[in-house]
Amino acid sequence: MENGKRDREDMEMQTAPPRKPRVLLAASGSVAAIKFGNLCHCFTEWAEVRAVVSKSSLHFLDRLSLPGEVALYTDEDEWSSWNKIGDPVLHIELRRWADVIVIAPLSANTLAKIAGGLCDNLLTCVIRAWDYSKPVFVAPAMNTLMWDNPFTERHLCSLDELGITLIPPIKKRLACGDYGNGAMAEPSLIYSTVRLFWESQARQQSGGTS
Repeated sequence: MENGKRDREDMEMQTAPPRKPRVLLAASGSVAAIKFGNLCHCFTEWAEVRAVVSKSSLHFLDRLSLPGEVALYTDEDEWSSWNKIGDPVLHIELRRWADVIVIAPLSANTLAKIAGGLCDNLLTCVIRAWDYSKPVFVAPAMNTLMWDNPFTERHLCSLDELGITLIPPIKKRLACGDYGNGAMAEPSLIYSTVRLFWESQARQQSGGTS
């Protein structure tokens, strides 16, 4: 009887639909953060989504543009959620929850912080505590001369050594009025890049193709 029950439970586990990927979307302080709501809407069609934003990104980001089901975390949440030893640490909890993190936009300042190992806000603390067996994607956004700056190349090399995937910026008329490379990739491209990578990995792990 117990064997029959166990067999039924095994069958239910095999036939149960797989859970959605858990995607942590993050925005740093670039004017491209105005597109963050659009990015969140793209991902909620496919994944469970939580959002982490830096203080400076809130200057550009419209909170009301985010889907209602997406929990938004700020630096203030990091400190208000912890009072004593034993309380959950938010940047650790978010790292444990997420299957993948996507930083879009990634500003020049946050790029430099990550490359240097700095962790002075919630977003950079998540990255410093990240398990790099799980994927990280970044979509930079900055002025053309900032993108072409020698420091940017050095910092991107550091990210590459960590296994972080770059979704390159594009050429267009920038918010500052300059024309050139440095605009964040479109949210739809960021979404499709992450989803294709995830589904390709899933097929490899299952040992077959569809």
